[in-house]
Order: sequence, then structure tokens, then C-alpha cells
Amino acid sequence: MSKIIRIGTRDSQLAMWQAKTVQSQLEQLGHKTVLVPVKSTGDIVLDKPLYELGITGIFTKTLDIAMLNEDIDIAVHSLKDVPTILPKGIVQAAVIKRGNVNDTLVFKKNEEFLSAKDAVIATGSLRRRAQWLNRYPTHKVENIRGNVNSRLQKLEDNEHWNAAIFAAAGIGRLNIRPENAINLHWMIPAPAQGAVMVTALEKDEEIRNICAEINHEETEIATSIEREFLNRLEGGCTAPIGALAYIKNDEVNFKGILLSKDGTKKIEIAKVVPLGKHDDLAEFCANYIIDKGGKTLIDQLQRSDKTTNIYSTKKLTDDQTLLFHNDVVADSNDAIKISLNRIPKTVIRNEIKNVIITSKNTVEALLTNFSATELQFKNIYCVGRRTKRMVENRIGNVTHTEANAKKLAEYLANHLNNEEVTYFCSDLRLDDLPNILAKTNITVNEIEAYQTKFDADKIENNLDGIMFYSPSTVESFLKQNKANGIAFCIGETTAKAAKQYFEDVRIAKAPTVESVIELVNSHYVQ
Repeated sequence: MSKIIRIGTRDSQLAMWQAKTVQSQLEQLGHKTVLVPVKSTGDIVLDKPLYELGITGIFTKTLDIAMLNEDIDIAVHSLKDVPTILPKGIVQAAVIKRGNVNDTLVFKKNEEFLSAKDAVIATGSLRRRAQWLNRYPTHKVENIRGNVNSRLQKLEDNEHWNAAIFAAAGIGRLNIRPENAINLHWMIPAPAQGAVMVTALEKDEEIRNICAEINHEETEIATSIEREFLNRLEGGCTAPIGALAYIKNDEVNFKGILLSKDGTKKIEIAKVVPLGKHDDLAEFCANYIIDKGGKTLIDQLQRSDKTTNIYSTKKLTDDQTLLFHNDVVADSNDAIKISLNRIPKTVIRNEIKNVIITSKNTVEALLTNFSATELQFKNIYCVGRRTKRMVENRIGNVTHTEANAKKLAEYLANHLNNEEVTYFCSDLRLDDLPNILAKTNITVNEIEAYQTKFDADKIENNLDGIMFYSPSTVESFLKQNKANGIAFCIGETTAKAAKQYFEDVRIAKAPTVESVIELVNSHYVQ
């Protein structure tokens, strides 16, 4: 080729090393080249972790633009930084022979901190952070950004940090690996870590043919499997995903991992297949991760990158969180904590004719104090289908149930005449039921079965709405927060409490968490 091949690269020391390596291989084949350094957003913005910047291909986008503008002929990248889907018109032209794939721990004094409860590790990688916390859950991980040299200096200067994690290939290629460094063989690296990729314009057949001359087939096979695994998990720099494939004895060995950001959840796989029969290896391993709970974990990771707009005053399960509309980013916690009381034996010494149970907490309190056989109630009156189901499964038949306490009181007022009822309730029970019954000459014996404690979170950002499940959750939330947004309520009694503070109050069709979620979703599809 007579023209000079323009090699685009970031201008960091490591990126220049990679570009010069590609340049050397091309020139050994008789091609003339010139380096064209450019700066990327990832090099400029150093005060935030990579996963908080929210830009796909943060280290590659500037070079992509330069190539599409035909200012450069090829671009050289660390393959682990390249999005799994390349921009239209740009293709992978070559992958040169891979270097050290490991992550490396550089420590300041000695390794004793590894067995200590408290230690501080620095890394800007979400994947490294998650795997470290999974292995050392009591340690603290702090962010560190910058090029390899500046990160080493930051580690040296920070008196609180015990160590920092680097890519072995990076510090090795620059010949600056400290003596106090150990490879973390247990940590699964980023997909394509240690590999260098060359991209070119799809239409430039001549350049692509030249790049094919420096392509390392074994590295291409391994990194392609890792990147397909990453792509199928829909991950990027905002998901803690690790993958490593290598060829040994005509077999392809693969390890993959997906974690929660805090490292508390981990799903991993290891598989070996014959070389030549590896085409569906990435798909198989990704599907395994997804089937083992990866779908839920990925959804949580994606939602965690967005601003919370719905808050639930009851802790939601993973399955319930998945029911929300795509525009909903929900956070949740129990605004109410329950403390079960000690109920004296004298309360149930004689058979009680009429008992009122308005919550599952009451059932738990009764069964904590007594065995099911001790609870000989002739008539049990309940509020809510779930409470009824729990009573019938664990205590005995329910005589009658209503959707809320007020309706149950009205029913009892019409069906009981000058009788007594025993009402097992909370210390924060509403007045509706006892007041209605008192007006109809029904004697109400109240037994405090449990105490309700307010424990709501303080919410810093503005919300579209809050999900409430009882008047107590409304009261608890408002002790820490102002009333703003929509109050999504589980029933009429809760809505009545919310209407004292919220302008927009909506009621679910059924008294279930899932029905409240449907109510929230309906707001986003209007």
C-alpha cells in the first residue's frame, strides 16, 4: 500500500504503547504508518467512577467519530473498553496477541490487611469492586481514576488506602509493575481484558485486508466468546460482569460471572468444550446465568442507574420489582417495624366466642404466644383475604371477612346483638371499628397484640409517587418527609389517611401489593 496508514489512538501512555505495538507490526510487514493521538471523555473526566458517567464507549467514541469523518484509517483500542456493538460502518479488523489477562493487587506495605476486618481498597471498576466485596465483605472500596501512573501515585499518597487493583497487562506493558503486587487469579477479569483491538471502516477493504495480517486467531476466538457473553447479558461498564476464555489442549475453557454492585449476590459458570464446537458456548453460558437469577439481577442493575421516582413504604420482593413499568425506578423499605407483645395466658383461658383479627401481624403475635390448639375461638372475624387465608391455615375457620375494618364493624353491628367481642389489635389501631360497635351495645375487649414502630426512610429527591399499605405507613412516612406526588394506596382506609395530606390519592382495585403496583403502572401508560 503506497499511502500512509493513519493510526488513531488515545494519547495516554498505555494507549500510545498499544498503538505503537500495532504500528510496529504493520511496519514490519512493509506498511507506512503515522500515529494520530486524540483525547477521549474518559481521559478528561477523572472525578467520577466510569460506571457513573453513563456513556457507552467512553474511551472509543472520539476515535469512532474521527474514523467516520475519515480523519484516521484505523483505531487502536483496549478491547475491554469497546462496546460489544460497534457503530454502523465500523468493524473489528484485527485483535493482536493477548497479554496478561489478570487483575493485579498493588499494596503499600504488606499483605496482612487481607486477613483484617477493616481495609480500604481502591478501584474505579464496578466489576473489581463487586468481586472484592464478595470475597471481603467487611472491607471498604473507594474510587480511583486516572491513567496507570497517576493511579499508582494516588495509592502512594493516600495514607488510608491499603491497596489498589490494576490490570496486569497495563502495568506490565509500561514496565512499572511494583514489587508489592500480586495477580488475583481468583478474580474473573473483564471480557477481553489484556487484548488490543484494531477497528477500520467496513467499506475500506484494502485496510481490512492489511489488518488481517496481524490478527491473532486464538485471541480473536477467546475474546469473541467473552464479548458475546457480555452482549447476551446486556451488560456494559455499568454491570459487574466478568468473563475469561482461553484455549488449551484443543479445548476452549470458559468462566463467567455476574454480581450485584455490592457483591452480595453472585452467579457464575465454568464450562469446557472442544475447539471447533464453541460457537454456542457464549450463548449457553449467558442463558445459564439468566436462568439462575441473572434476569432479575440485571434488571435491578439497570434500574439502579436511574433516579428513583416511586417509593414503597413496604419492602418489595425481587419478583414484585420486576412487575413495574419500564419508566418506574422503585425503591422500597419497611416504614413500619412490628414488635410482638407478650399476651397473658389468662386472655384465652376460657373459650372466646367472638374474635376480631384485622392483620397478619395479629396472627403472628397469637401464634408466638400460644399453640394453635390453645386458640379455641368459636367465631373469628377478619379483615382482608390474606389475613383470612393465614388464619384458616394456622388457627381455624373464619366466620366472616370484609375488605376493611369499617365494613367489618358495620357487618358485626347488624349481626351481633348485645354480645362481647375480643379485638386483638395494635397500639396504633384506628377508632372506626370500636366506635361503631360501641354505638350498637357491643362490648369490645381490646387486647394489644403487637406494637407498631415508625421507621421510615428520609427521601432526598422528589418522587412521582409513594405506595402506602396502611394508615400507619402514611404517618410513618410523613414523620420524615413532606407530602408530594401521588399517594398510591392499598385500600380505602389507607386512602382516607393519605387524603389528609396528599392532593392526588388513588386506590388499588384489590388489597394486594401487586394491585398497588398495577395502580402505579397505570399512571405511566396514560
